Amino acid sequence: MVHLVAGLATSALVFPLASRALRERLTRRWSRRLLGLCRVSLAQLPGAPAAAHALVVANHVSWLDIFVINALYPCRFVAKAEIRSWPVLGWLAASAGTVFIARGNRRELRHLFKGLVAVLHGGQRVAFFPEGTTSLQGEVLPFHANLFEAAIDAGVAVQPYALSYVDAAGSYHASVAYVGETTFVDSLFRILEGEPVQARLQCLAPIDATGAHRRDLARVAQAAIGTALAAHVVTDT
Repeated sequence: MVHLVAGLATSALVFPLASRALRERLTRRWSRRLLGLCRVSLAQLPGAPAAAHALVVANHVSWLDIFVINALYPCRFVAKAEIRSWPVLGWLAASAGTVFIARGNRRELRHLFKGLVAVLHGGQRVAFFPEGTTSLQGEVLPFHANLFEAAIDAGVAVQPYALSYVDAAGSYHASVAYVGETTFVDSLFRILEGEPVQARLQCLAPIDATGAHRRDLARVAQAAIGTALAAHVVTDT
């Protein structure tokens, strides 16, 4: 609770006056502390260097995803509107620059798209979860291609990130699943009461968006993440 209150105070009092670099440092530090309190350690797997200016796409497993990525490479996120209603963390995500989008709202999508292109033109890193919802670990749902157009219009690469959560044995951690009827509170307590979690993030090779079609970008990014995830865990033979 102390950590959450500190985050609220920082977001309300410091962020409005802070430079982008300071906001990123504070976001990284706060996210790392939150994960530590939840007994989630970070492991960055060997891969490509994280681009400082790119459209980042990742598979979506848990509410932890935003904080894992922000603990390593703070981004401006695009996330589903439901996240905004999460107790405290939803408000903090909004304060950190997350943009929320309602499913099926085409007018809002067009407005958001223009904003994404402007942010990318400004040299920032923007991230979203193209599955549109959380999925079971080891699965990657089809990627929605619409927002990939922002990379094409902004002239930046698409960089896939592969995310997974494992236990001490290196197998997918059972407590992290956030699908079906699981609520945020249920998920939070399951993680707090379960065994320690290791979050694994792997930055994959950037995909050149020059002259590409958004559906091709989505397909290549999905395949790259699926291939990477297959190597993240220990499997029985």
